[in-house]
Amino acid sequence: MVLTGCDGRQDGTGPADEEGGKLQGAGLPATLPASTAGSDDEDGWVSMVPREGNGQWKAVAFGGEGPTEWKDGVLHIGEGVDLSGMVWTGDLPQAPYEIELEARRTSGSDFFCGLTLPVRAEDVCVTLVVGGWGGGLVGVSSINWADASENETTSFHEFEEGTWYRVRMVVRKDRLQGWIGEEQAFDTDTTGRELSLRSGAIEDAAPLSLTTFATRGEIRGIRWRGLP
Repeated sequence: MVLTGCDGRQDGTGPADEEGGKLQGAGLPATLPASTAGSDDEDGWVSMVPREGNGQWKAVAFGGEGPTEWKDGVLHIGEGVDLSGMVWTGDLPQAPYEIELEARRTSGSDFFCGLTLPVRAEDVCVTLVVGGWGGGLVGVSSINWADASENETTSFHEFEEGTWYRVRMVVRKDRLQGWIGEEQAFDTDTTGRELSLRSGAIEDAAPLSLTTFATRGEIRGIRWRGLP
């Protein structure tokens, strides 16, 4: 699946943002609102972007991790040996809810956005992987103990280095849905199925975190809102 730019041109070009990158996803605004952490807007969105410093985000000591820092509303995650990232220490969303952000890879060839989040309860979590397994895989780990490369959420996309991508996920207790830009990547009924994190270091990043794998990435505009 190849994503086109914001202006709909098939060559993948789109409007430049203030940092020189492009944002993928036809018909979407240039950036997500840079509201302060914990603030609600008229549509019910709650921003998780810190006002200053790292706010309610804490670096995860995976071992061999790269440096992490929120600066001017952007989370910079340095390239580590394996996992690098930060975990959210504030209030958590509860299903049903939707969560969205923008992310880009700035170097490396593995996932530049690993969004770990609670699903049925605070202690039941999964990870949305964006750009894994060689750079192009999108999927959820884990469903019935099958990771993002082994279940029906698996899809493949072309991600250009330096380009911002809109990532959105809807979490219901019986369904998971995900989008990259305006392309729906998966819509999965989870009734009666086991949802869990992939066994290993990612378990240290529960219940809600942003990570990369041996890759340098940037994330901005993360926010969530409850759904009916």
